[in-house]
Amino acid sequence: MTESVARERLDAFVRGRVQGVGFRYFAFREAEYLGLDGYVANELDGSVHVVAEGPASVLDALLERLREGPPASIVERVIERREPARGIGSGFRIGVGEHRGD
Repeated sequence: MTESVARERLDAFVRGRVQGVGFRYFAFREAEYLGLDGYVANELDGSVHVVAEGPASVLDALLERLREGPPASIVERVIERREPARGIGSGFRIGVGEHRGD
C-alpha cells in the first residue's frame, strides 16, 4: 500500500550577493534535481525569489542549498514562508521577475 505524500509550497526570498552570480541557474539545477515544481526569478530589490512545491522534506533540502548558494554568491539571509501547495504546474523553470538580468 502506498501513501501519498502531502505537498507543500515554499515561498523564499534569498538576500545578499545573489544576482549576477548564477544564483537562478543554481537554484534551478537544485530544484530540478530534487524533482520539485516551481520557479526562480530575480527581483528589483536585488533578491532572488524561489517558489517551489513538493514534499516537506524535499523542500527542506532545497532550502538548505539556497542558504549555501553557488560559490560566487554571498547569502546573507533567506526569508521563507510555508503553506499548502496550490498546484503550480509541473517542472521547475527560471521565471522572469521584476529584474531582467542575472
